[in-house]
Amino acid sequence: MSFPSVAAPAGPRSHYLRCEGREIHYLDWPAAGGAPAETVIAWHGLARTGRDMDDIAAHLAQRYRVICPDTIGRGLSQWSPQPEQEYCLAFYVRLAVSLLDQLGLQRVHWLGTSMGGAIGLLAAATTLRGRIERLVLNDIGPQLAAPALQRIRDYAGQPAAFDTVSELEDYFRRVYEPYGWLSDAQWRRLTETSVRRLPDGRVTPHYDPAMVMQFTHHPDDYALWEAWDSLALPVLCLRGERSDLLLAETAEEMRRRGPRAVVATLAGCGHAPALNTPAQYALVERFFSA
Repeated sequence: MSFPSVAAPAGPRSHYLRCEGREIHYLDWPAAGGAPAETVIAWHGLARTGRDMDDIAAHLAQRYRVICPDTIGRGLSQWSPQPEQEYCLAFYVRLAVSLLDQLGLQRVHWLGTSMGGAIGLLAAATTLRGRIERLVLNDIGPQLAAPALQRIRDYAGQPAAFDTVSELEDYFRRVYEPYGWLSDAQWRRLTETSVRRLPDGRVTPHYDPAMVMQFTHHPDDYALWEAWDSLALPVLCLRGERSDLLLAETAEEMRRRGPRAVVATLAGCGHAPALNTPAQYALVERFFSA
């Protein structure tokens, strides 16, 4: 007996690739209609996963193909067996080059939140120069405020653990309050897509705590003014108005030097905007389509 075929609903496809000898997971959001389209690389922040990009990826996929990787040591990607050497921007850029090469992507737009933006900035200045056509930096720049870096280093290096997923969600709501408005459903998804269970049964954020070695073994990793000044591509910088990581004076200097970024300040956010509202979608979409 045969059955009529039913078209699968549109949505992301989960894939794994070996990049620089490490297994990297990514979601591939095909453009609506399946026609060939420009590609956006949407890369998440330090202690997060590619699932943070679900909302803006779903929106951009009306026009673009969107690739959302999990960085090594995060989400479903492999944890590094050499954390001192591999948890750093230079290795993340190597992973990005391998990913693009294997996917046959010669030209892309890049949207990066925090660490994901720093990866895009460094890549655009070095081994992906000319292949990244437009760059969106979500609350990140070539100079970061030292107190905020210390705050992130402190909580990221010793991830909290809880008996229940509900307690973990409460923790995420507190620590990520600067993301701005999220619906209850979005907070639940953020939690459920970034949780792992420990051997003792408790739950904790889904990343390798050793990734904080980036700050101890590569202390100048985020000092990127030299790379910034070498850029020759359009850059949009989204800054949360309450950001303690990307200071207003740094964003202003980004307007004046290097590629002379367009800077948009997002109300009601700190570090880093969640990229989950129509106004935020519109800023990114207009920039990529300009």
